[in-house]
Amino acid sequence: MPSLKGLLGAGYEIAAVYTQPDRPSGRGRKIVHSPVKRCAISQQLLVLQPENFANEYSRLKKIAPELIVVVAYGVILPHDILSLPPGGCINVHASLLPRWRGAAPIHRAIEAGDSSTGITLMRMDEGLDTGNILFQSPSPIKEKDTAGSLHDRLAEVGAQALMTCLPKIAAGTVQSIRQREENATYAPKITRSERWLDWTRPAVELVRQIRAFNPRPLARTALGDQIILVQQAALGPAHQDEHPGTVIQAREELIRVQAGDGSLELCEVQLPGGRPLGSRDFLNGFPLTPGQRFQPPDYAQS
Repeated sequence: MPSLKGLLGAGYEIAAVYTQPDRPSGRGRKIVHSPVKRCAISQQLLVLQPENFANEYSRLKKIAPELIVVVAYGVILPHDILSLPPGGCINVHASLLPRWRGAAPIHRAIEAGDSSTGITLMRMDEGLDTGNILFQSPSPIKEKDTAGSLHDRLAEVGAQALMTCLPKIAAGTVQSIRQREENATYAPKITRSERWLDWTRPAVELVRQIRAFNPRPLARTALGDQIILVQQAALGPAHQDEHPGTVIQAREELIRVQAGDGSLELCEVQLPGGRPLGSRDFLNGFPLTPGQRFQPPDYAQS
């Protein structure tokens, strides 16, 4: 959205807007338009939502774009489309490449404990985020950043980077830098099994996982058959007397749980289908007792 609005505000002519097909969303599973689609419609732009992008070459050839800008589209563009526009295809990627190539660069940067990340404008090729770098803009990762807050901030940084770089691309003065393969790291898509908190890990790693998976897919644990989603957590004091996952304290505004190294304080949690609650409100409706033990259910390992 910020990149599309930036292009519109700067007066660029948008020949077409591609966005993912409409999907069901929310509790009622109603079909909803993406924010990008709503913005494009409001500006009377051509909106295209193919299920299979591999068949788009003939249509794009008729549209004849001078440049294609790709922002979090989630589709690998085939070779014939990459080579179609005279100005090439430019990707706004949410990391400082070659670190965190792939589908989940924001999540993986927080999960790894990186202190900074940023935006890379890259000329796309057929590899996975392997194209030449045109522009980079660094951004810090704040102590309490979640994937959601960092995503929103980088979206704005990306739009600003695009506005800075596009005139240079148009003038042919932008420098193109090859990525250093030896520095590449990968950010694969988050798997279903990764969502579960492994209480044998150090508390600092669990806090990063919870931040990285907020707002989606949300880190989770279980007490018997009851799944509990963890929105926010903080490091607790060192505590090594209990088995990992054991509830150490559960009263008033404090749910403290033993980790593999140290302890974790659950600050905001929710039950599936419910709303996020602070510890006090959660305990009012779902009492916990010291000695109870959180652990993933058996199917979480599959």
